[in-house]
Amino acid sequence: MNNDHRLPIESIDLTDDGVFEKIFKDHYQPLHSYAWSLIKDSESAEEVVQNLMMKLWEKRATVSIHVSVRSYLFRSVYHDCMNYLKHEKIKMKHREIKQREWESDPSVGMESSEGQDTELMKKLEQSLELLPAKCREVFQLSRFETLKYQEIAERLDISVKTVEAHMSKALKTLRIELADFLMLLLVIISKWN
Repeated sequence: MNNDHRLPIESIDLTDDGVFEKIFKDHYQPLHSYAWSLIKDSESAEEVVQNLMMKLWEKRATVSIHVSVRSYLFRSVYHDCMNYLKHEKIKMKHREIKQREWESDPSVGMESSEGQDTELMKKLEQSLELLPAKCREVFQLSRFETLKYQEIAERLDISVKTVEAHMSKALKTLRIELADFLMLLLVIISKWN
């Protein structure tokens, strides 16, 4: 019986695609189940695990883990889920504040909010134009058409790993480009949801 998942990272070569793929296949489903048990949302749990695997893939040549791969992955998912839940609390508080403001005077903030929404959408469109064409297409299929990574891979005839790489690049670029709009972005995303 192969106990690779119990070995410390130093004895596993993550730069070997086969080894990384085995770790991904062995741990993806249990990690997704664990993330779901913490945040009770299947899609968000899937995104947490996919982002973790993407970060691990990007840093595979330099990452240093001093526990078993399984322990490392589960601990990382736990921390990422806790960050997700904190983020959700902030969004909820912001929504409550906006709701109270609106209930006390529905006209308050409508014009400035609409102007900010327009400005953000314009900045989002500009930021998307900075992405390579395929990367932009993958992002739009994921975020605007809400396709799963597997569905995008099938539609574009590329691998799921390539989809993940494009999404990672797109999100990194957008985080930088839209940093000034973070709070407004949270409000708009909450409207989409």
